[in-house]
Amino acid sequence: MLSFILRRLLSGVVLVVTISVIAFLLLYAGGGDIARRLLGEDASPATVAQKASELGLDQPLAVQFGTWASGVFQGDFGTSWFTSQPVSDAILSRLAVTLSLVLGATVLIAVVSVALGVLAATRRGWIDGLVQVVSLLGTAIPAFLIALGLVIVFAINLGWFKPTGFVQLTDSFSGWLSSITLPVIALSLGGIAGVSQQIRGSMLDALRQDYVRTLQSRGLNRRTVVMQHVLRNAAGPGLAVLGVHFVGLLGGAVIIEQIFAIPGMGQVAVTATSQGDIPLVMGLVIATAILVVILNLFVDLAQGWLNPKVRLS
Repeated sequence: MLSFILRRLLSGVVLVVTISVIAFLLLYAGGGDIARRLLGEDASPATVAQKASELGLDQPLAVQFGTWASGVFQGDFGTSWFTSQPVSDAILSRLAVTLSLVLGATVLIAVVSVALGVLAATRRGWIDGLVQVVSLLGTAIPAFLIALGLVIVFAINLGWFKPTGFVQLTDSFSGWLSSITLPVIALSLGGIAGVSQQIRGSMLDALRQDYVRTLQSRGLNRRTVVMQHVLRNAAGPGLAVLGVHFVGLLGGAVIIEQIFAIPGMGQVAVTATSQGDIPLVMGLVIATAILVVILNLFVDLAQGWLNPKVRLS
């Protein structure tokens, strides 16, 4: 198991390094005259040259990357060019907000998808048809339209929730739960559609296996066989799809945070990208890559626990 974890960690480190190199090259090499963009078109050439020197933009690209990377290894992601706030502080102050949405949506997707997938595979009939229709709608309707519909119905018309804003968990648990309920539902419906279909298919394949009939012939009731044996064998593909959806949730959170005016990483990403705040954008890229690596590690560990053969692959 230890070697399995070390291999996954090593592949994760390689992935983060590769992403950081590609992102740095795209942002800096393709950014044009960055100092000119920061100062505006009316700035004199001397002022632009001084600004480029201050930011280290007059150095070769390899030297710039080496300077940035050495700072990252020491925990220094640089400083925002527009707010002069340390990049790490700007990200950490918003990270908990985004994780509230993404992790909440991930848990909701996992719970609801397992329930729908198991019901569709074991009951069949109209329940299976209903799950198919719900999954189709969840896949076809964009998350931002679902979010707008939830706001209109449950926040504006019924008044059950506030349409915008976010309450910190440390301030009020009930307020925090109320502020993330609609965003989490909007963010998770597409994932529920995809993961529930995967679990349904895997359950149907597992139910056709010979060991199911063998266990039932030994006197085990169908519920025990399904929950303790079939579901465990069918959970692997569902976990893999859930890991893929996690990446999509991070991207979808950008839009959802804008709709609900939630001060998360999505707002920072939109602002930093529109302003051309490259150090902050690089910090966001690395933070996102690290989150994806950590989630994939947990998925791989769960896969290894469900199926020991995975640890040997």
